[in-house]
Amino acid sequence: MTNSKMPTEQPIHEAPAIFNSKTRPQSADDEISNFEKVNYLEVTRHQHDQRLDNFLLNRLKGLPKSHIYKMIRSDEVRVNNKRCKAHDRLQREDVVRIAPVQLATRDKPIISAEFANSLLARVVYEDEGLIVLNKPAGIAVHGGSGLDFGVIEAMREVTGKKYLELIHRIDKDTSGLLMISKKRSTLKVLQQHLVDRTIQKHYLCLAKGQPALNEQRIDAPLLRYTLASGERRVKVDAQDPQAKESQTDIIVHGRFTLNDQPVSLLEAKPLTGRTHQIRVHLAHIGHAILGDDKYNVHDKSGVHRLCLHAWRLDIPGYETITAPLPDEMKDWLPADMQLPE
Repeated sequence: MTNSKMPTEQPIHEAPAIFNSKTRPQSADDEISNFEKVNYLEVTRHQHDQRLDNFLLNRLKGLPKSHIYKMIRSDEVRVNNKRCKAHDRLQREDVVRIAPVQLATRDKPIISAEFANSLLARVVYEDEGLIVLNKPAGIAVHGGSGLDFGVIEAMREVTGKKYLELIHRIDKDTSGLLMISKKRSTLKVLQQHLVDRTIQKHYLCLAKGQPALNEQRIDAPLLRYTLASGERRVKVDAQDPQAKESQTDIIVHGRFTLNDQPVSLLEAKPLTGRTHQIRVHLAHIGHAILGDDKYNVHDKSGVHRLCLHAWRLDIPGYETITAPLPDEMKDWLPADMQLPE
């Protein structure tokens, strides 16, 4: 007797047998070579448990995020031959189908040997899963917005590693410690620490004026907004329900004058991780960071860079990691000033 039951729908994380020898999926660890055809990517351990939208953003560089979400909604992306959503989590051996797509064409960035060696020389910590780099000021952490490449693209190129991902970001004009994962498991663990606020970041900065208190906490909600030019900004706003609670602890390590202007060496410890948090909080209390062209536009100190440096990381399970204050900031300090250890 034949079974009259209808076949049950295949679950999203059961890869279908729809391939022949000519259409076998390629490893998602490898770059897509031809975007003008349908591509089938097989998820590896490096992408296991990654959200679909983040998976696509990493493989369709040059395509606006809004277009990627439109592709998902329009069924141009499928997982194991089934409809999917941007927040779906991928599993190892899942097969992601991507319809033909037109990407902005650009030549592969040329990384000079001098720049490559300078980045590698700035690695202050490395183990089997983590790289911590002392990023110089003036270099973005990733490409985009008119930039051919940033630190992460350059590190992938010069190390030859297929899997390197940013664990967090720091502003282009901020120098100091940047965490990069070499393994998916490390990325997940450290990003969860960031969510749980169990990683403590310490920044050193030169700020306008001289705070009366040696220690204080700035507790002021921050709201992101966009200028008419399209530039992203942040402001303190206690009234807007969209503003996010934000706290920064401040410690004064020295008070002095620079070009006849009163300034201070401060340590800032953000307890939350909002965009431009330290910069906006310090400007809010009247002690904007020197060289800040967004939140200290009337700066008269004469400095030529944003004086904000990601100095120290306290990560559970790791020894404390530090990056010394850059010479261009150190040169503006009095010769006898003691730096924090």
